[in-house]
Amino acid sequence: MPALFGNVGRSRVMQSVNIGQLGELLPPSSLFADCSEDELSEIVARAQVRSFPAGKEILAQGEDGDALFILLSGVARVSVLAANGREIVLDYAEGGEVLGEIAMIDNGLRTASVHAFTDCEALRLTRQSFTEIVERHPQMAMRLLQALARRLRQTNLTIEAERAYTSGPRLARFLLRLMIGEGDQKDSGSQLKLALSQGELGNFAGMSREQINRQLSAWVDCGIVSLHQGKVTILDREALIDIAEEW
Repeated sequence: MPALFGNVGRSRVMQSVNIGQLGELLPPSSLFADCSEDELSEIVARAQVRSFPAGKEILAQGEDGDALFILLSGVARVSVLAANGREIVLDYAEGGEVLGEIAMIDNGLRTASVHAFTDCEALRLTRQSFTEIVERHPQMAMRLLQALARRLRQTNLTIEAERAYTSGPRLARFLLRLMIGEGDQKDSGSQLKLALSQGELGNFAGMSREQINRQLSAWVDCGIVSLHQGKVTILDREALIDIAEEW
């Protein structure tokens, strides 16, 4: 996805931007998806552009959360470090996703770490700027609360559903989440959005590497997926959907 703002330097305050283009970038689930043009203009006027090369840390779990980021381009990897030292991948955020809003809003510590999985560009909005925007547009506060409540409800449903599935259906569901063109024809959904290693995929699906290897090998034998240098390609999307719906 091309950057929205052309050749803008790191941390430079934006002078102009296509507000409509920013609005189109925000997915329906985004914290700012329902913002008016005036509210988006306020965000753009007060935010800064930050660039992050692949592998660069964007947010660190446990640090003070004095700002949020709106991802403009690239893919960011969201993860947490559990008490036993195990890393758990929560999601792979794409353009339009908001990062770090929880700690910024409640003045607490970051609940997760975010690293640039590919080269990324993002808007950084400080707590002070965010507060000033809400003070100027008080109706925005209730919409933000409603958006956060929807996301919490969806997270709870996802956790409940994933715990109910055995390893095969669970892995199938996570692969489907990563597929390109989920609503299109079978051929358009054969590739994953990200070329994840089996270890990375295990971290995302909450499965051991051995479980991943065993399940993928069985699906290779059945012609459902193929493996090349550890990367997965979906050969039979409909079969994967059937597996995902099993208990």
